[in-house]
Amino acid sequence: MENKVNVWDTYVTKKDGTIMHFDILASVEITDTATIYDYGKEYLKTKGQEGQPLTSRQCRFCHAEKLRPEWEAEITDKSYFIIEMEGCD
Repeated sequence: MENKVNVWDTYVTKKDGTIMHFDILASVEITDTATIYDYGKEYLKTKGQEGQPLTSRQCRFCHAEKLRPEWEAEITDKSYFIIEMEGCD
């Protein structure tokens, strides 16, 4: 795995109308946006928010960042890591 990850800034409207803000981190080798959206949808399922829209309107490439050790195992295991920012409870 490369030592950089791409960060996808994501804002999803929850079923109660509030906003979830989280970042999806994935290897810089993953360039297919549909794959990134699938990662976000997997995460939304774990939060009881399955079915909520997640497209380019909600999720945009932000920047590349150095891979941190605390993300590496999860990225190796499931190809992505989620950083919860706001409203993810």
